[in-house]
Amino acid sequence: MNIDPKEFSRRQFFKTTGAAAAGGSLLVPLAGCRGPEKTTTLATVATAAAATPVFAQHTDELKIALIGCGGRGTGACSQALNTEGPIKLIAMADVFRDRMDSALNTLKDEVAKHNKPERVDVPEENKFIGFDAYKKAIALADVVILATPPGFRPMQFEEAVNQGKNIFMEKPVAVDAPGVRKVLAAAKIAKEKNLKVGVGLQRHHQTGYIESLKRLHDGAIGDIVATRAYWNGNTPWCHTRAELEKQYGRKLTEMEYQMRNWYYFVWICGDHIVEQHIHNLDVINWIKGGHPVKARGNGGCETRKGPDYGEIFDHHVVEFEYPDGSVCFSQCRHQQGCWNEVAEYAIGTKGKAHFTDGSWRITGPQKWSSKTQTDKYQQEHDDLFAAIRNNTPYNEAEYGAHSTMTSIFGRMSTYSGKQLDWDEAIASNIETMPKVLAWDAETPTKPGPNGLYQLPVPGQTVTV
Repeated sequence: MNIDPKEFSRRQFFKTTGAAAAGGSLLVPLAGCRGPEKTTTLATVATAAAATPVFAQHTDELKIALIGCGGRGTGACSQALNTEGPIKLIAMADVFRDRMDSALNTLKDEVAKHNKPERVDVPEENKFIGFDAYKKAIALADVVILATPPGFRPMQFEEAVNQGKNIFMEKPVAVDAPGVRKVLAAAKIAKEKNLKVGVGLQRHHQTGYIESLKRLHDGAIGDIVATRAYWNGNTPWCHTRAELEKQYGRKLTEMEYQMRNWYYFVWICGDHIVEQHIHNLDVINWIKGGHPVKARGNGGCETRKGPDYGEIFDHHVVEFEYPDGSVCFSQCRHQQGCWNEVAEYAIGTKGKAHFTDGSWRITGPQKWSSKTQTDKYQQEHDDLFAAIRNNTPYNEAEYGAHSTMTSIFGRMSTYSGKQLDWDEAIASNIETMPKVLAWDAETPTKPGPNGLYQLPVPGQTVTV
């Protein structure tokens, strides 16, 4: 996307929450085009946009397209189908047919349990396979669920906005700075088109977090002088090349292998500081009312080694500095046999706060605690679909992009070993995506003769 990075200064990014570059001649590549780049202008897109229709709460049927049929996509679609009012899954898109078939069977079973089998009706002609399949599925729907691995999110979000659809997209919304800028530009157009956009940072829909953050913003612990954020746990799933080739009975191209084992490649996952730790960093941004301005970190890969663990680190430690000078001390780690915690802390002049997913505690003169449990995944869909049906303002794309960029900012500092400023990070033109998306296309990284992938080297790796 041809956005001038200088347009995204810290002040503009913080105050306008992602306004696109000024002027109506900004060129936006049409996502997924082949051959010579096709472009349109943001002004043209906005001018041509019709207002989003209002859907009656109990009468108008909403048609859903699921883009990305893995576990999270299946879960998100199930929750969407469990919202109030007539609703139906009518189209699906993925690059893998087996994943689509599995998701469809699961979703049919889910709606059958609720005696609503009519809510899943995807004829064969509405099942789209391939790298461009998302465009065809989006065209058929009122609401699209974007749940592919996050590297694909910016171009798919842009396409859904261009087509005038309401959107739920999983976090993170990008894996590099150019992708974040693309999302922010499309988010601006989504607002102009009156589209409703939800982002899978579900803590914003969780009663405990909502009440806790309100109390903090009302001064429950005084001025917040420091914060801490952790996602320290064990290694998640890994699909080895040998396992996959045995399962499919053939050699996989490098592109297919990386997409089947996507968690371990930066271009498609962003590293676990982006894909996972974003939840904690999002809460810190929420507490502070904006994004950090500096990042200094270190990281590496000490225990998770081998050809099937790709090119990502197994630990990151970052100090994020916010505009008021306060610092967030951030850790995320995938190492077996270590101290684990997933939580956020805030230290104030009059007390402290400690949040986990299921327990919220404030200490000090305004002591408070809660263990109220709510289905946060269902609630985020209930809120989005209520906004669609009632035509109320709803756009989470901007803070989703801010929190995504905060996570990328941290990765950029750990990979490079440098202290970075937000302005230079958001202006980075280093793109991670492949130039061509095809099964026989070149991947951004390849294994060496020993089968291992090159890891980033702090002090040598360039990130801006």
